[in-house]
Amino acid sequence: MTDPVSDAAYAVSADELRQFIERYEHLEAEKKDIADQQKEVMAEAKGRGYDTKVMRKVIALRKRQPDDIAEEEAMLDIYKAALGMT
Repeated sequence: MTDPVSDAAYAVSADELRQFIERYEHLEAEKKDIADQQKEVMAEAKGRGYDTKVMRKVIALRKRQPDDIAEEEAMLDIYKAALGMT
């Protein structure tokens, strides 16, 4: 025999779980669409002669704090100097 209260709780939990999963799947689809759009933008830029590798680097730098960038560049200069690359 089953307990009607626990059956109702299971049904609600299953519905809620299904909603979470469907929301996540929807977000995954949106994420894929955005990634496809980003690829299109880079393909267009490449077609116009821009270096997309450098563009990606600039995009990454724009996300960072200027102090962090300066510190990293200073360390890079020190390492390059130590290896005789300057």
